[in-house]
Amino acid sequence: MSGGLVTAAYIVAAILFIFSLAGLSKHETSKQGNIFGMAGMAIALLATIFGPDSGSIGWILLAMVIGGAIGIHLARKVEMTEMPELVAILHSFVGLAAVLVGINSYIDHGPGLEAVMENIHLTEIFLGIFIGAVTFTGSVVAFGKLRGKISSRPLMLPHRHKLNLLALVLSFLLLVMFVRTESVGLQVFALLIMLVIALAFGWHLVASIGGADMPVVVSMLNSYSGWAAAAAGFMLSNDLLIVTGALVGSSGAILSYIMCKAMNRSFISVIAGGFGSDGTATGDEGESGEYREISAQDTAELLKGSSSVIITPGYGMAVAQAQYPVAELTEKLRARGVKVRFGIHPVAGRLPGHMNVLLAEAKVPYDVVLEMDEINDDFADTDTVLVIGANDTVNPAAQEDPRSPIAGMPVLEVWKAQNVVVFKRSMNTGYAGVQNPLFFKENTQMLFGDAKESVDAILKAL
Repeated sequence: MSGGLVTAAYIVAAILFIFSLAGLSKHETSKQGNIFGMAGMAIALLATIFGPDSGSIGWILLAMVIGGAIGIHLARKVEMTEMPELVAILHSFVGLAAVLVGINSYIDHGPGLEAVMENIHLTEIFLGIFIGAVTFTGSVVAFGKLRGKISSRPLMLPHRHKLNLLALVLSFLLLVMFVRTESVGLQVFALLIMLVIALAFGWHLVASIGGADMPVVVSMLNSYSGWAAAAAGFMLSNDLLIVTGALVGSSGAILSYIMCKAMNRSFISVIAGGFGSDGTATGDEGESGEYREISAQDTAELLKGSSSVIITPGYGMAVAQAQYPVAELTEKLRARGVKVRFGIHPVAGRLPGHMNVLLAEAKVPYDVVLEMDEINDDFADTDTVLVIGANDTVNPAAQEDPRSPIAGMPVLEVWKAQNVVVFKRSMNTGYAGVQNPLFFKENTQMLFGDAKESVDAILKAL
């Protein structure tokens, strides 16, 4: 395949990637967006493999077969509830790839370049390894938190922001040394020290973020992985990798910014690794009142007497895989003339859009699935709210307790409804480790048990 044909293929692939992002911005066109993305990636792979600059095609194809087999196995095995941690660990692979490409580019780069071009190339290598290392360890920590292997509480080291700033300053000084020195030994020394600092920096950035904010963290790491891929593209002089990485990096950054605004958080604080808490928030993990229980049969009677119902799903619905009976419940209630809608918090679940994907999978109509800003004013006029597996996103402590780790975060104001039924396995705290005063309000009743079984019981009672 000629160089001109490869360039043309790269342009087509880049256009398809842009169409893919446009399609993924809406529920109705998300499948089409995925198709565009897969088509673009297929074209990019074929053009790269059979292009004039590729060698050892046999080894490349063997690696693709092995990687593809592992990917298919994971895709078939991983449940939807495990998708957030899968995405996090995939981001770590991108970061690790950028580190390895950077090391290989440094080893392979030989004399002969002009001084200016040599400095540019060395800077690309240094920055590519730095971004890749930060992405790698940050994604591993995110995976551990989502998997429950690492505490979801934010790590609060003394002077943590100063430590972050020190890491950046030292890395910059090492960059200057790496580019300006002609000693190979000093270059290797600077590169290795920077790698250690970057790995620790990435670990600390994400470890300092609280569990309730992990959807934003995943989005942020998605942006980091894009910039790591773009850096690898510069090192490999691959235009398509640069464009693709920039698309992923910028879209991830924009999504993170949108989510931060929706949660009344500072975007800079996310980048600085101080998102979850300022270190003074304490919160209350213990019970703070008496709660009332309700049965599935009584919940069904409550729904029969309601003219308007709002369902607010959370990660618990995903764990129980209750989206299908919830969709059936929605259909039955609407057939009875009940106005049923869904209220989706920006960080419901542990991945941006997690709840939207689950509900779409269960064929819930798009027009009844509303974002927090669209539905929050309607709770006061709602007869019954079903909180299915949500906790921190419906916690009034965010508005009532300035000491809470989630203080200031906009939440779904479900307590304003006439009746609230909370589907929960137990009275344990949510992922942020904060008790929820909603459970003890007079208009709230608790329906304990597996969410799927509880909804099935309600369906039978209806």
